[in-house]
Amino acid sequence: MESDPRRRNEDVWVVVPCYNEGPVVRGVVERVREHFPNVVAVDDGSRDNSAEEIVAAGARLVQHPVNLGAGAAYQTGIDFALRDPGAEIFVTFDADGQHQVEDVVAMVEHLRKVDTEVLIGSRFLGSVDGMSPSRRALLKAAVVFERLTSGIALTDAHQGLRVFRRSFARVLDMKSHDMSWASEFLTRMAEHHTTYEEYPVHVMYTDYSRSKGQRSINSVNIGMDVLINKLLRGR
Repeated sequence: MESDPRRRNEDVWVVVPCYNEGPVVRGVVERVREHFPNVVAVDDGSRDNSAEEIVAAGARLVQHPVNLGAGAAYQTGIDFALRDPGAEIFVTFDADGQHQVEDVVAMVEHLRKVDTEVLIGSRFLGSVDGMSPSRRALLKAAVVFERLTSGIALTDAHQGLRVFRRSFARVLDMKSHDMSWASEFLTRMAEHHTTYEEYPVHVMYTDYSRSKGQRSINSVNIGMDVLINKLLRGR
């Protein structure tokens, strides 16, 4: 008889940030919990029924009283998971349905077999459905930007699906509240000389997830945030 995958993954915590994802978050969390019993969903000041859906799906719920942004939600979830002394592997996973649970399973299994501290999912090594040409061009430009600012060379610098060990979770300490968290994550990797690999994943853009996505103009703001943070930290 095949062993229960949930028992094997009791040392894994999946962190799911959530802001007004009531229509989809329950299904996303339920699929994750088929393989991973420890899920913490951070309701980042939602104005809909996201909190109720998270609880109904069986995840641990942490709430921000106001919307602080994806970076703050991820850090809150990671801090929560770090309180579990048995937590050894951490996963960041979006609530909008773009990511595939099968990719998380494969990434966790791979991390168990190697000495690498961080695995970063890459849709450009794997596959992607429903991405517009403009977003593809923007993400390719982000790769160059991140290589110049952090020194981390990736094929997909702003992929939210990341799997990492407790050793890195303890030093991550992200200060960026908004979507620039992805850049700050790489900056922390560079600062701590973190070992990393990319892993091919499948990302699926739906009408719903596209409606929730960042506007292109926001990438300019994110870029400015990254540069300002680097200047401030360099003082």
